[in-house]
Amino acid sequence: MPRLSFLLVALLVCGASSVRADGFISRLLNKPVPGGVAVVTLGEAAQAPAARYQGRPVLVVREDGKRWVAIVGIPLKTAPGPQHLAVDGRAQPLDFQVGAKHYREQRITLKNTRQVNPLPDDLKRIERELAEQTTAYRRFSPGTPSNLLLDKPVNGPLSSPFGLRRFFNGEERNPHAGLDFAVPAGTPIKSPAAGKVVLIGDYFFNGRTVFVDHGQGFISMFCHMSKIDVTLGQALPRGGVIGRVGSTGRATGPHMHWNVSLNDVRVDPAIFIGAFQP
Repeated sequence: MPRLSFLLVALLVCGASSVRADGFISRLLNKPVPGGVAVVTLGEAAQAPAARYQGRPVLVVREDGKRWVAIVGIPLKTAPGPQHLAVDGRAQPLDFQVGAKHYREQRITLKNTRQVNPLPDDLKRIERELAEQTTAYRRFSPGTPSNLLLDKPVNGPLSSPFGLRRFFNGEERNPHAGLDFAVPAGTPIKSPAAGKVVLIGDYFFNGRTVFVDHGQGFISMFCHMSKIDVTLGQALPRGGVIGRVGSTGRATGPHMHWNVSLNDVRVDPAIFIGAFQP
């Protein structure tokens, strides 16, 4: 074997050895940064171990038909450094490291100033709507998601990415908690995995909105829709139509906004469609 080929093979073997525990799920989803996902190995067992992060249950699945892994959503405000996962049956928590990530700024001008500084009656409505949505995000139903490599809800270019620091009319507000696709009004929105419709609303900020529970705290939220094509409690197949793209709520024009939540933490949906940017 020529020396160059021998060295190449040796490097490939060494590289494979260093990530020997990594399976498909780890390679796809393990992006342990603020607003990202950590895949933590729990080991092999007959039954799935229960795990909790910051007091919330987390998604646990079997990887490559062998070991169990926890798929943990990391809050956007998490500082780089060690984090801890509590696992039933273990006296000590499992540690994982969170790295750093920089998110850009986005400045938006809105003609409707109430969408920037709501009136007192608006604030009461917003509070009620936030409570409804928080309850939906905190659901933890049994069952394994149908797929973790998610389908895009629409076919179109990505526009506003997750995590943008947003300034409306010069005033800073919450970071962008989802991923936007630049597609025309009326475009059908399809469920990226099988699930159950657990919340439907027409909200002050989000406009027409649908929450879909994919299982074990894995939740998708779609908003700003022009039309909703599902009913509360409806079971959706992978690819089932949820509604149509619009610009309801706080939106400057038609687009598809998609949130993904794990253990009540909004994470970057780009991770699940292979479009994550480090």
